[in-house]
Amino acid sequence: MELKEIKQILQKYFEGTSSEREEQLLTDYFNSPAIAPELHKYQSFFAGVQELSIERNDEILAEDIMDRILENEHREKTHYRWLWQTVSGVAAALLIALLAVNLYTGDTQWNDTYSDPEQAYAEAAITLQYIAGYYQKGMVGLEPIKTINKASQPLNRSLNKLEKGFQEIQEMEKINEKLKNKEQ
Repeated sequence: MELKEIKQILQKYFEGTSSEREEQLLTDYFNSPAIAPELHKYQSFFAGVQELSIERNDEILAEDIMDRILENEHREKTHYRWLWQTVSGVAAALLIALLAVNLYTGDTQWNDTYSDPEQAYAEAAITLQYIAGYYQKGMVGLEPIKTINKASQPLNRSLNKLEKGFQEIQEMEKINEKLKNKEQ
């Protein structure tokens, strides 16, 4: 094969417009001992391409892929197991420390503030009335929301009807598709 023709095919190859036959011609040329000195720089490239293009057995490839997947899963499980054991150990240590502190300081008894239950009830009622007053003040600020909800009810009903209409249209489209499929 002439050097000029090889250069043209090489140009087409690097532009991505060469055919499989032309690519095979290039591979054969660069595997032959008679390579022009100016094209020696491409010889290792085409040797690598040929090596990569040799097809491996699909079963071996599938086994390699599966091995990689299983290896990665095992690594992840080991990592998470280690993390879980570390967190569990720290939590157990904290729990034991809290129980020990509670055991040593648990001798104190709670004393009631009021000795008379009626006086305690009266004080609790006053406190709850105080809290209820602030609760009512907070609820007054929500009155405009009730008005907005009441005003939007007709809109919501209309939107619900519209939604129902769209669902019926979708069901009809599905039926039409089924009928078209049956006709074909």
